[in-house]
Amino acid sequence: MDKRIVALQDWGCDTTGALKRMLDDEEFYLECLSSVEQDVNFANLGAALEQKKVEEAFDCAHALKGVLGNLGLTPMYEKTCELVEPLRKGEGANLEGKYQELMQMKSKLEHIL
Repeated sequence: MDKRIVALQDWGCDTTGALKRMLDDEEFYLECLSSVEQDVNFANLGAALEQKKVEEAFDCAHALKGVLGNLGLTPMYEKTCELVEPLRKGEGANLEGKYQELMQMKSKLEHIL
């Protein structure tokens, strides 16, 4: 098994479930993971939160939640859920800290990859 996948498992990611969804194709899984690094929803989420555009922030966070969940990136998925649920209710205040935590996790993912 690829050392990056092992590192993700050690971080608490559900790589087993994600790989099953991808028919155990490790190469394809790693390609999908590297596309997360380029996902514009991270930056767009930050901008929307800063500009208090709650609906736009929800759309970005919800899209990230789906991608991160499908890829088994459990720590990032859970942090995104902490953003999605208040945004779903129209509450956008005081989420910058959670967003910064998500971005730190993204940096960790980039380091692993």
